[in-house]
Amino acid sequence: MGLATMRKIGLLLSLLVIVLLAAVFTYSNPDSITVDIGFVRLEEVSMSFAFAVCFAVGWLFGLFSAGIAVMRIVSERRQLRRNLRLAEAEVSSLRSLPLHDAN
Repeated sequence: MGLATMRKIGLLLSLLVIVLLAAVFTYSNPDSITVDIGFVRLEEVSMSFAFAVCFAVGWLFGLFSAGIAVMRIVSERRQLRRNLRLAEAEVSSLRSLPLHDAN
């Protein structure tokens, strides 16, 4: 078995475990709750749905935050590569200059 196949199997098993945990959570919490988020009040929302929405919103916020961090790193890397090319060009031009005696 290749590494890619093992990763696919691991991902599939992880998703299966998450689905099973969500099903157990939903089965264990059939009650409805009232959700008040400050500017809106939702009546009769199932607890599992409220939990899933909170989880999804947190996950999306995490992806957004990680995306911003990745974009900053990519931008910094691009700037560092540009500076490296300029420094290498300068060193190359300095090496081609003839040496003068200090006398």
